[in-house]
Amino acid sequence: MQQPGQKKSIAGTLLNLIGSGPKRSPAAPPPSRDGDVVQPAAGEGALENHLGGDEARNYRKYEYDTVAPHVGRSMLEVGSGLGHFSEQFAGRLDYLVVSDNDPYCVGELRKRYEGNDDVEVIDLALPADIDIRQKVDTVVMMNVLEHIKDDVQALRDLAAVTLPGGRIVIWVPGYMQLYGDFDRKVGHVTRYTPKTLEKSVREAGLVPEVLKPINFLGGIAWWFAVRRGGAGYPDPRLVKIYDRTVVPFTRTIERFVKPPFGQTVLCVARVPE
Repeated sequence: MQQPGQKKSIAGTLLNLIGSGPKRSPAAPPPSRDGDVVQPAAGEGALENHLGGDEARNYRKYEYDTVAPHVGRSMLEVGSGLGHFSEQFAGRLDYLVVSDNDPYCVGELRKRYEGNDDVEVIDLALPADIDIRQKVDTVVMMNVLEHIKDDVQALRDLAAVTLPGGRIVIWVPGYMQLYGDFDRKVGHVTRYTPKTLEKSVREAGLVPEVLKPINFLGGIAWWFAVRRGGAGYPDPRLVKIYDRTVVPFTRTIERFVKPPFGQTVLCVARVPE
């Protein structure tokens, strides 16, 4: 919030929209035995679910419109959470696999798709051998890879269940300059640049077809929130305001201008035939 006498600015407005100050925040996730941060259980109140749930309908549509052109007729979504993203594909695919490694989320996904034979729900924590009914032509990872220490092996595991010539769509947080308390709380190992993501993709034997930063204004807002405002996590009420104002404006700008950086990095990688 603005202090008395503080000038109004675009930066200040974005700061107020994107996050709350360090007042009250959920407890940080416990460290694992080897000292690595463990992603907390998702549940209804989890931090990351607010970024893709009911508070962010425009942003979820932005994600869908960006990813959908690269999706074929069968899809495995890794880290489906409560199913907000995958539900947009249900009905247009011949075969959909949704997954998560949080018991609450897996249970909610099973409830959501109960009785739908075209949808398979699995408990999945990468890296791992993946057991699904059949190979898919598309894998989608929305804000998942950044949680995985051995990202190269995770991508290899996904390639093993993807048809030759199929695609793995990767949507990850961008740029370590934006790394802050929120990333630590939700167990992010890193934030990527196009260069670092390309390195992991190529080491996994995949061929990047699309590789670019997106959500330029979101990146600016997040920088001010984390570096200048001390925001520890996004306030769901303010996420709604951000979703209704900044997201549509960002989408319009990025139709005409290629952003030099962004809050997110998008990669579409092909599995060699």
